[in-house]
Amino acid sequence: MPRSLIQGVLVAALAVAMTGCATTTASLHTVAEESEAPVLVAFVESPVLVAADYRLDGAEAPLDALLVAQAAPPSAFAADGPEEEYDPWEPFNEKMFEFNRRLDRYVLKPVAQAYNTVVPDRVQVMVSNGFDNISFVPRMMNSIFQGKLDGAVREFGRFLFNSTIGIGGLFDVAKLEGIEKSREDFGQTLGFYGFGPGPYLILPLMEPLTVRDAIGKGVDGFMDPLSHFLPFFWTRLGMKVGETVNDRSLNLELFQGFEESVIDMYSAVRHGYLKRREKLIKE
Repeated sequence: MPRSLIQGVLVAALAVAMTGCATTTASLHTVAEESEAPVLVAFVESPVLVAADYRLDGAEAPLDALLVAQAAPPSAFAADGPEEEYDPWEPFNEKMFEFNRRLDRYVLKPVAQAYNTVVPDRVQVMVSNGFDNISFVPRMMNSIFQGKLDGAVREFGRFLFNSTIGIGGLFDVAKLEGIEKSREDFGQTLGFYGFGPGPYLILPLMEPLTVRDAIGKGVDGFMDPLSHFLPFFWTRLGMKVGETVNDRSLNLELFQGFEESVIDMYSAVRHGYLKRREKLIKE
């Protein structure tokens, strides 16, 4: 096998690992996705309590507090309803969760720590803003699909403000004007029209999902402008790697606190993810 081909395969494997290995990162990001100022996110309906006072960008206000009570065994969540914690593939999911968690610990986290030492926090926030700005299309279209025209107008307005005054989206000037981001995706659209979530699912190199959200992620990916304007696989992969490392760097303290505080992380992540998705669909 030619040496260049071997190098290409190794680079691709490393890139794919860094883009999807942070299962805990992605699930916590989903739980925290709404914060524009310090917020309290608490799941008090079950024996698991996850509370965090922080800002998502991590630069303006580092993690002030992360309080996590010991996670109860999965049976303790039965009171929340059978569909909410529907996890018939739990043995497989737990193995994949641990696989992804180890990849995060030994690959993504060290890379993010090195990145954090050389890239200033404010630059990281600008990079995050830029990626968020170019991914407005799925949020706008899903707002339309759900009849939330105010959300669609906000997304289009945010894109115009941030792409012009915000210098290509590097600065979130729309937020300063009170134009808040919508949080719609196609998984929520399916839930809005009555489609059930299906089983909880953990796949290698991916964040937590349900079957419904996996379908939604595929549709959102098709609506993403980058999938059409950047037809080259390596270019898209490189951008995804950069976005993932930047996001992990912005939230190093948050996830470190979570990992150190939770005993049954699989159950806590599953519960937090499913509760958050249920809440978003009802909004």
